[in-house]
Amino acid sequence: MRTAKITRKTAETDISVEINLDGTGQYSNETGVGFFDHMLDQLSRHSLVDMTVRAKGDLHIDDHHTVEDVGIALGQALVAAVGDKKGIRRYGECHLPMDDAQVRCALDLSARPFLVWNVDMPTAKIGTFDTELVREFFQALATHGGITLHIDMIHGFNSHHIAEAAFKAVARALRIALETDPRKADAVPSTKGML
Repeated sequence: MRTAKITRKTAETDISVEINLDGTGQYSNETGVGFFDHMLDQLSRHSLVDMTVRAKGDLHIDDHHTVEDVGIALGQALVAAVGDKKGIRRYGECHLPMDDAQVRCALDLSARPFLVWNVDMPTAKIGTFDTELVREFFQALATHGGITLHIDMIHGFNSHHIAEAAFKAVARALRIALETDPRKADAVPSTKGML
């Protein structure tokens, strides 16, 4: 079973994350940040990674530490669950339309973290949620998950749709990258022999 549980406790947040990479997209996410929970639900549902996230953070300051630290913990859980990466497809991509928005994601589970973020949010807020935190989450996920992650907005004018399309595009690309390659299930997908 490709599963992991990560706990992360700092002076700013107390987080636990459990994932199952071979799940069916079951989720239970409670961070105290409603819109972020909705996005984590999308990440789980569309990647088919079962996900349970519990986070208590310094929300009296703002949502930043909670969102970023959940990204860190999820990235760490991904690394632990995927193990030596034997048999995975490694690469994934998706063009995700959502009403007015279209977002493209391409990623590589390379152990070489890098984020390319070409997404412009038209508004500073989605409800009470700071839209700049979408990038912060993906930066933390990429860095601690060892993911080369490219996210590009093709077009869009509604910030909610753009953010949700980004989460769903990443989820669908992750689903592909994490799947077993039936033609090469016994090998790490790299000429180096390791990732």
